[in-house]
Amino acid sequence: DKSGIYNLGTGRSQTFNELANAVIKWHGKGEIKYIAFPEHLAGAYQSFTEADISKLREAGYAAAFATVEEGVKCYLDTLNSARH
Repeated sequence: DKSGIYNLGTGRSQTFNELANAVIKWHGKGEIKYIAFPEHLAGAYQSFTEADISKLREAGYAAAFATVEEGVKCYLDTLNSARH
């Protein structure tokens, strides 16, 4: 009896550092190199987002979402297994 389109994420903000560290952890090597943010993009870049998933929960969806770390591992595991 519920229907709709829900534009959402996990409801939990995670950083690009967490994403990069998950990729490095999966590969077992690597390093993060920081570069200056381009001045011409200042004010045009949304540096923080966090989905409000309350409507999804109200609709009855109660399952947990994967963390960035879990999602990166699953994705890279899948990509790696498809190559072999």
